[in-house]
Amino acid sequence: MTRALMIQGTGSDVGKSLIVAGLARVFTRRGLRVRPFKPQNMSNNAAVTADGGEIGRAQALQARAARVAPSVHMNPVLLKPQSDVGAQVIVQGHMVGTAKAREYQSWKPRLLASVIESFEHLKGEADIVLVEGAGSPAEINLRKGDIANMGFARATDTPVVLVGDIDRGGVIASLVGTKTVIGPDDAAMIRGFIVNRFRGDPSLFADGMAMIAEATGWTPFGLVPHFHAAARLPAEDAMALGPLIARTGQGAVVAVPVLPHIANFDDLDPLRQEPGVEVVWVRPGEAFPGNADLILLPGSKTTIDDFLFVQAQGWDVDIRAHVRRGGRVIGLCGGFQMLGQRISDPDGIEGEPRSIEGLGLLDVETVMTPAKRLVAVAGSSLADGVSFAGYEMHVGDTSGPDAARPLLRFADGRPDGAVSADGLVSGTYVHGLFADDCQRAAWLMRLGAPPGGASYEAGIETVLDAFADHLEAHLDCDGLLALAAV
Repeated sequence: MTRALMIQGTGSDVGKSLIVAGLARVFTRRGLRVRPFKPQNMSNNAAVTADGGEIGRAQALQARAARVAPSVHMNPVLLKPQSDVGAQVIVQGHMVGTAKAREYQSWKPRLLASVIESFEHLKGEADIVLVEGAGSPAEINLRKGDIANMGFARATDTPVVLVGDIDRGGVIASLVGTKTVIGPDDAAMIRGFIVNRFRGDPSLFADGMAMIAEATGWTPFGLVPHFHAAARLPAEDAMALGPLIARTGQGAVVAVPVLPHIANFDDLDPLRQEPGVEVVWVRPGEAFPGNADLILLPGSKTTIDDFLFVQAQGWDVDIRAHVRRGGRVIGLCGGFQMLGQRISDPDGIEGEPRSIEGLGLLDVETVMTPAKRLVAVAGSSLADGVSFAGYEMHVGDTSGPDAARPLLRFADGRPDGAVSADGLVSGTYVHGLFADDCQRAAWLMRLGAPPGGASYEAGIETVLDAFADHLEAHLDCDGLLALAAV
């Protein structure tokens, strides 16, 4: 019989995703077949799966930690926010519609069937399924119809371990408070707790661990010291942009606007880790740095709305001035669409039907279409023949004179992207372009920055192994494995 264990948190961004990834690597190294699972996720950072769908980026990283290909069943319900109150709903990898927050509550009972179906599918191919909760079970106003936390745990009789983040402060109150506010039947599902991101002398919190255990009756499974190298792993969602909005190096300056609905921003991670690159996240109210060598327009879940935001910030003026000074610009996916003459959404794919003028830096136009392209791709850049590998995840068709000068050519012969006549402005639908060591090195050479020479993908593997070692040293991993239901 397959075991299962659920990791929930006292709140969002307390480290649930990373702990699941670390435990996946721990148990995989012990010879177990591990599958990660998150019933419901909310993120615009998504990954293409081997079975032709999309899931949250965190579950793709967890699959990698378990050394298996990502599957749509690892994240059967993915919510991709399109506004402050609404989101696109992805079920088992494919969009089924959009819903406002209140409307979505009525969807949950029927979505639970898909969640259970995917969970059972994973159980059929695993020795243990590591389940990640969403947000916090203490959000008792959302408990009715819940499929993300206690609703799932109760429906599947999966034991829960609760994670608290001491780096935020108030970790005793957040753990004990969770026990206080949730119902007794839900509280009975929680069998233990983990305190995460501790800094300093662990002995100073020994009394704290004992106090939490006494107040809750839960087993303490460990105090996990802060793991600094986690910053080198792909982040789950835009909450992680907070601590990353900073200058991270010295050398070639790459400026990136923080869009309201920024998507797949982990495209920038490989550049942030290059010693010869300084990535500057441009926040609302700030101007683009005048010394930028490259402006990179990232992906967006709502291209038209985010471009209107770009205009409201005056960033369109900055970007055009940058090009007039001879600076380079590249747009990725939604950013590519913004670079064109016009963006049209006649069917209201991203909201209301409308059409707007773009930056006009590429002589192309984009028309949003219902069909979404989700596929891994490989090929080479046409200018220099350098190979690349990445993935497509987009709606919309882009065409026009500058598309006759594509940036890339796929292995099957299809062209992708566009390049301006002067070669300064380019766009592509390919995500993960800079994660490819060859492509990243070629771009750095264009910017006059020597590549660091380190392999980005090998670096992720190194960090996952190091974090697994970290958890083995500070968690009772044998106890967690024994707790898992059989």
